[in-house]
Amino acid sequence: MAVSGGLDSMAMLHLFVESGYKVAVAHCNFQLRGLESDEDERWLSAYCEKRKIPFHSNRFHTNNYAIAHGISVQMAARELRYQWFEQLRDDQGMEWIATAHHHNDSIETILLNLAKGTSLQGLQGIAAVNVHLLRPLLFATRHELEKWVAEKGIAWREDQSNQTDDYQRNFIRHQIVPRFLEVNSSFETSMTKTASKLAGSLLLVNQAVSDWKKRFWQNTGNMVHLAKVGFNEENTDGYNLAILWEILKDYGFHYDQCVQILAARHGQPGKKFLTTTHGLTIDREVLVLAPIQTTFTNEAVVITNDQTKASHFGHTLTIQRSVKPEDIDRNKQVATLNEEMIRFPLTWRKWREGDWFVPFGMKNRKKISDFLIDTKVSLAEKESVTVLESEGEIIWVVGHRIDDRYKVTESTERALIFQLVKADKNQ
Repeated sequence: MAVSGGLDSMAMLHLFVESGYKVAVAHCNFQLRGLESDEDERWLSAYCEKRKIPFHSNRFHTNNYAIAHGISVQMAARELRYQWFEQLRDDQGMEWIATAHHHNDSIETILLNLAKGTSLQGLQGIAAVNVHLLRPLLFATRHELEKWVAEKGIAWREDQSNQTDDYQRNFIRHQIVPRFLEVNSSFETSMTKTASKLAGSLLLVNQAVSDWKKRFWQNTGNMVHLAKVGFNEENTDGYNLAILWEILKDYGFHYDQCVQILAARHGQPGKKFLTTTHGLTIDREVLVLAPIQTTFTNEAVVITNDQTKASHFGHTLTIQRSVKPEDIDRNKQVATLNEEMIRFPLTWRKWREGDWFVPFGMKNRKKISDFLIDTKVSLAEKESVTVLESEGEIIWVVGHRIDDRYKVTESTERALIFQLVKADKNQ
């Protein structure tokens, strides 16, 4: 039980104890209200000791944490408490973490999200269950809890900061909600119905996105291709934008970026849009979504004669030597080369403009840039293409095509086999 000592959490604690549940109390002292915070902790400790309820408390340097992480004090308190709650739940072998959020808290969350700008998810309020997190009081309004606590004679402590409008949530509670109640005395009940309707609408949206992905979404390694035809002219811009936003928001893209992406989709290929974790590139027929960290560095990796493995930014090349060139694997991730032609050390690097090789099956050299265009490698994928070279000559465009000069022939006695193992898509 996350218990502050206030009316809501004491009501929750009383309900669970009275119902016979095995519970323990977790109390956070954020050290933001001086002696008042310390007195809350002492009071609740004594309350639990008298009733033989296991009591756990933690004192946080909340202001220091907020400054160090560049976040608000409220956000710092939230991060600190939930991190500790989960750690404590795991250590104590408990099944649930229960918090005392009630119906009015959920209404305030909806209004706060609405004021800041949100999607359908943000207009559903607080979830009753989220993994190990339980909010059992969402059925009750603040007024109902006040009345019930008074009838039961349950002791509790008032947090004086709740009476100020210094925090956004308090401002909504004291200034905004009362105005809505003047317009509609059943505002609290109406908000419950509205949230339920929006939850149903969200299910329809999720189904539409799922259907769209089945037709126009393709995973390619650790990249995703979104077919441009999925945003066709038959749909309204509003529909196309809604689909794109629902797809990209979880990758850190904001709504304005989605507007720009949709407008740019028929423009010159190569235009990029970035978040802190992902990039989206406009290609010829697709939008290419990829983690930023999958882009290879410009640094070269030197492979010596005694190595059986080499790594480059999470990708790995395995090397088998002196293999009889019998059954050649035609998988593009495998290169079977004439060992007698290759000189170590080898260099594994990102391809550069001006690089050329003789593609397998051809007699004339070809620029790698032209080869990648001809083989329809997307603009986003080009950034991570690498080459393997021996004495300055490219012997393999890694994962794509070997150089014809280094192929295995009937007279080849020993072969070298390189196999590319790509980085895990979640890395």
